[in-house]
Amino acid sequence: MRLNSEFWAKYKNRILKEGVTPGKSTWYIKWAYRFAAFFDGIPLETRTSDHVKFFLVRLRRDPRIGEWQIEQASDALRILYQMHFNMTWAQDWVTATYVSEDLWSKERTLFRDQITSKEVDIVYSDVFGRFRTELRRRHYSLRTEQSYADWIRRFLIFHELKPPHSLGAEAVNAYLDYLAEKREVAASTQNQALNAIVFLYDQVLATPLGEIGEFSRAKKPKRLPVVLTRAEVQRLLDELTGVHSLIAGLLYGCGLRLMEGVRLRVKDVDFDHGQIMVRDGKGQKDRITMLPGRYRQLLDEHLQRVKELHDKDMRSGKGDVYIWPAFERKSPRAAKEWIWQYVFPSDRLSVDPRTLTVRRHHIHENSVQMAVRTAASKAGLTKRVGCHTLRHSFATHLLESGYDIRTVQELLGHADVSTTMIYTHVLNKPGLAVKSPAD
Repeated sequence: MRLNSEFWAKYKNRILKEGVTPGKSTWYIKWAYRFAAFFDGIPLETRTSDHVKFFLVRLRRDPRIGEWQIEQASDALRILYQMHFNMTWAQDWVTATYVSEDLWSKERTLFRDQITSKEVDIVYSDVFGRFRTELRRRHYSLRTEQSYADWIRRFLIFHELKPPHSLGAEAVNAYLDYLAEKREVAASTQNQALNAIVFLYDQVLATPLGEIGEFSRAKKPKRLPVVLTRAEVQRLLDELTGVHSLIAGLLYGCGLRLMEGVRLRVKDVDFDHGQIMVRDGKGQKDRITMLPGRYRQLLDEHLQRVKELHDKDMRSGKGDVYIWPAFERKSPRAAKEWIWQYVFPSDRLSVDPRTLTVRRHHIHENSVQMAVRTAASKAGLTKRVGCHTLRHSFATHLLESGYDIRTVQELLGHADVSTTMIYTHVLNKPGLAVKSPAD
């Protein structure tokens, strides 16, 4: 918003000519200025009556603003667009129409986008405060906390920022329908939204939704995982260098998920038994997987360099690492111990977004993803390759080698063998036993 003092001086003269007292003119300017800032980035002269309607409806939903203030704001905008900009749509101004008309529908509109996350957080700061407390008390990850909070914001915006305790199962049902029918989100996305909303009502508001009823389910397509051949895996790994090469090698050689790989700690690597302990994996489950002999020496040399970095941090007073708050209270010195350090630390110190403590976190997962995608392009692979492709390839190659599916299930950490069954498609080898009519 770029409006100079000359603009506001001219606007003030317009207000005074309309018979507004000098004492009230200050408030008129404040309302006009607030409206100008509300749709920051959209010039005042290009805005429409819908922008005015939306702004006044938002004021009405603020319990701190009285009806007389809304009428005053409406009159300020009337003068702005009738007298200053001379807009034709502003000539038949009726405050009641502007304030009472409901602009909200199940369609995604410009006006929903104008409400920022910051606005929602301010209006419902107490709700989000309790929401985060409950998530952290149950040891949900920061990533889950951020995702759930985003879904709660979208849910409240969809329902006109009405208080969540005034909404019920029908409101949740309507939002889930909107996600499936209008937004056409994936099934997993819709399920995550539902989980976040149910958590809000069950654990924070203590008003369980009960039976939500039937709603449009996003379709979950049946897709086979992208799997690389052994030769393709080798070509991919050959294009990676440094720490990214080691991480990618462990993702493939151990069947790790990306976050399981970057969150490995020194104590989780057992060189004597040739195994890696995956702590707090998906579903907060632990499991054991093998440590590939190919990477033992490389990993040992890497840890020696990490130890030197940790010793340097200790000398500078920044040698602690994130550990769970309850455990930190029990063992205050554990955060500085070598065994708790990340195997793949970041190359720089960072600020913990929850505690604002400066410490060294693990390497950012985005850098690994980018390195793998770049390597796939350099290797000339024509498949859509990501970090999880290495885990898919790990499982598929084990089954191809004759290992039983139960063993693969345990190594992957699947709760149900039916999840692991998706990798058996490689055993079917469709088309190989049948000769094509084209041949």
